[in-house]
Amino acid sequence: MARVRRLAGQKRVGHAGTLDPMAQGVLPILLGRATRLADYIQLGRKTYVATIRLGVATDSDDAEGTVIGEASIPELSAPSIEVVLANFRGAILQTPPQYSALKVAGRRAYAVARAGGELDLAPRPVTIDDLRLLEWSESDLRLEVTCSKGTYIRALARDIAKALGTVGHLTALVRTRVGPFELGEALTPDELARRDLPNVLQSASRAIPDAPAFSAGADDVVHLLNGRAVTALGLRAEHVWVYDPSGLLVCLASADGTLLRPRLAL
Repeated sequence: MARVRRLAGQKRVGHAGTLDPMAQGVLPILLGRATRLADYIQLGRKTYVATIRLGVATDSDDAEGTVIGEASIPELSAPSIEVVLANFRGAILQTPPQYSALKVAGRRAYAVARAGGELDLAPRPVTIDDLRLLEWSESDLRLEVTCSKGTYIRALARDIAKALGTVGHLTALVRTRVGPFELGEALTPDELARRDLPNVLQSASRAIPDAPAFSAGADDVVHLLNGRAVTALGLRAEHVWVYDPSGLLVCLASADGTLLRPRLAL
């Protein structure tokens, strides 16, 4: 983030979602007032390509952890794997990994785990929108997962291995999509340094691409930026991008069919 801050010449730089140290892929970076949109982007679905090693369990549920157990791997087939995967699609309860940033009684789970302890982490509801088997071998599965915010792919790897009758951990993870942002349009920090930054920046409106646009008059822009609603008869939407007469994006608003109410100034 410090490197992006220097390249952009911006003090306010944020991101929408974190990645585990071993993971790669899409990480939306937000500049200036657009950092306020992080929560909206994180609500979007995320897609990952994950590789699971069967037969070996680690304390962190990924390859960076310490091996804590091994088990034999039953004979697998595409149909038998599919039966298991079907049980993980839709709304499920998931117990987070011990090495996570969740707090219990004011203590981070990973800090307790590093000290040799263990917290009782309650299962949490998450949604697996899509779960596809890409390829498999005697000891590895490669899956594509589309899921809701709060899903731990490490925990999913652990639980799928258990459901297959063995143990397992995550060995590779690539996030290919966060909401509307896809891997094909992503840049590495080195690529970003070689590019002309204004030419690669995207409009804040990409954060909610389906939101309608509203062109406000100069007086209405003043009211909206001061937190006051304006008239917008017939416009009804949870999210509305508001532009000033020159076409500059000025805020995110909501409309109830009568009034347009500002939510975030941009």
